[in-house]
Amino acid sequence: MSKARTSASAAPAAEEALAPRRNPDLVGHDEAERLLLEAWNSGRLPHAWLIGGTPGIGKATLAFRFARFVLAQEQPGDSLFGGPSGGAAPVTSLHIGPDHPVFRRVASGGHADLLTVERQRDEKKDRLKRDIAVDDVRKIGPFLRRTSAEGGWRVAVIDGADRMNLSGLNAILKILEEPPPGALLLLVSDNPGGMLPTIRSRCRKLTLKPLPEETVIDLLGRHRPDIAADDRPALARLSEGSVGRAIDLADAGGLALYREMIGLLSDLPRIDIVAAHAFGDKLTRKQDDGMFETATELLVWWLARFARSLARGSWPAEVVPGEAALMTRLANARGLERWVEVWEKVQRLFARAESANLDRKQVVLNALSALETAAA
Repeated sequence: MSKARTSASAAPAAEEALAPRRNPDLVGHDEAERLLLEAWNSGRLPHAWLIGGTPGIGKATLAFRFARFVLAQEQPGDSLFGGPSGGAAPVTSLHIGPDHPVFRRVASGGHADLLTVERQRDEKKDRLKRDIAVDDVRKIGPFLRRTSAEGGWRVAVIDGADRMNLSGLNAILKILEEPPPGALLLLVSDNPGGMLPTIRSRCRKLTLKPLPEETVIDLLGRHRPDIAADDRPALARLSEGSVGRAIDLADAGGLALYREMIGLLSDLPRIDIVAAHAFGDKLTRKQDDGMFETATELLVWWLARFARSLARGSWPAEVVPGEAALMTRLANARGLERWVEVWEKVQRLFARAESANLDRKQVVLNALSALETAAA
């Protein structure tokens, strides 16, 4: 299989096309769209929705798709609820085309009746901040209570709602307790279970499923043709139904790292010490390109996948050749309980590397040593 190639021009183009507020297409979530349309056509649209699911599967894309649809509808009047007016035929699609003025204003961030709240970028560290700023969350209440600028709905989208701190969550709770008429709140969350029960109970919950492997492969081919065709199935399997994750892994060289990692583990119960040091050096070179984070996430993911499969008594489809044989050999060496312990130990080790600023290369070598000891 050839290595994934990332062209300098293809990645920004794909990012632009897949950006939720600018993406006109929703793939693989027909059931979720059907439920939203059913609620709309009923004439009693819930004022708040909690859209959950794993990262990178299209939650925010669905939220903006629904926001565009609602903003393009007629004046909601004094009711809390939407729906077809005057006996009009039920709407059968949320699609609003890219040429529609509402689509263009939403895409540019210039629609006066749409407020988006999300994590901001930390310019010093060149990455997204850990949490959503509470001051941004507090803007939502006054925004939803004011008169619509365009005579219709006011919609607020919180992308990454599980990233609000307690003050932010309490601010949202106040809105949910007394929702303004003609207002819609869409909370997008990777971890809905981590939010306050009082918030969850006041929202209509909509959980999106991971995309089918074939859908991820198709989306990669459509939006990232620079990724080698032979690599797309492996990336789709590695990302577990998340096209966003598949693209991130391709850009980070994750598939090549995964192949190298499986190659190292394939020597268990002994690991080639020279190859292990070379692997550690690669992950911890001076420039911070995220390679260490990518590789450690992949190792923790592989161990969890192995433990789950061992518990079920059957191996998953291979991402790269040789994984099934490796899992069989490790399962014969130790039972499930021991491998769960190893997974937890490696996970804690990598977490401490971040929090305590440990020597990253030594952390990688310690993790490999833990695997070697368990497999011996």
